[in-house]
Amino acid sequence: MNAPIKILLVDDHTLLRSGVKLLLQRNPLFQVVGEASNGLDGVRLTDELRPDVVLMDLNMPGVTGVEALQLILQDMPQMVVLMLTVSENAADLGAALRAGARGYLLKNIEAEQLGQAICRAAAGESVIADAMTAKLVSQFRAGQNAPQADYDKLTPREREAMACLAQGLSNKEIARQLDVAESTVKIHVQNILKKLKLSSRVQIAVYAVERELSK
Repeated sequence: MNAPIKILLVDDHTLLRSGVKLLLQRNPLFQVVGEASNGLDGVRLTDELRPDVVLMDLNMPGVTGVEALQLILQDMPQMVVLMLTVSENAADLGAALRAGARGYLLKNIEAEQLGQAICRAAAGESVIADAMTAKLVSQFRAGQNAPQADYDKLTPREREAMACLAQGLSNKEIARQLDVAESTVKIHVQNILKKLKLSSRVQIAVYAVERELSK
């Protein structure tokens, strides 16, 4: 059995932290290694504990979640930080992703979906709440982080993989659908990122949805 995914919770609401911790500890896949009630403590504990995933609130007094995220990634650029927030604001979404968040989740997420999102993020994927996808598209259309891309560079197989990514499928699910090895899917994803000059799976999905390439 693989070691559990180590998680640090950063949120100024004690009741929310306790609830999320209780949910995660019921699953042997996860281990909550620490809690912080503000952004600065979150940065400090991330450095001390080196968790696999940080679940970070967005709006906290003093140092905000985005500011804490930036501080964490300055010294630990590979750290996986997921924003867990009530904000459905497109500007907040864009700011978090530009700062380097691996994902953006809403606090009304179901427990099972939260667990799946954490596992996917720990495996190197980007995750974003379904309700925020259209707003992310709007951010790109507004010219923020608009990728300079050339779809014609992609092979037919890479285009198929892109369509699957736009549907929110994991590497394992894409491998099953395309009848290829999961390692092959990872290569396709890396090729897509390189050819389209994108930086994350989220951007691939948005690129595909915006251009109606997801079918």
